[in-house]
Amino acid sequence: MLAKVSIGNIVYYVADIARAEAFYRDVLGLEVMRMGDDGSGNDWLMAKTAGGLDLLFFCNPEAKAGQSPVIVYDLVDGGIDGIVGGLAKKGATIVTPVSHAPGGWSADMADPDGHTFSFYQTTEKPR
Repeated sequence: MLAKVSIGNIVYYVADIARAEAFYRDVLGLEVMRMGDDGSGNDWLMAKTAGGLDLLFFCNPEAKAGQSPVIVYDLVDGGIDGIVGGLAKKGATIVTPVSHAPGGWSADMADPDGHTFSFYQTTEKPR
């Protein structure tokens, strides 16, 4: 079902967004961009890697080690509703149902051991 789906992003949940920004920028040397900085306090970070894989950082003060990173599969052909529904029928657990995400739609699921993975598609493709 997902053999031809590529990994689009890796998401980290961090307790302190400024601390994460400083570490990944100053220690690891990544180009880190602050996103969503609209004064709402919901800003997040994006760091591009040489391989084209984006690292995304979202603040969650209650985040615990082991809850991330989360692999995000990019659904370039759309169909997120059908994919999530089909996987749920086969035993995957829906953690977060299909919902709005920046520029598109996303859904989080878990495997039998509780490892979370996510799907993302742009609003340009049919759900």
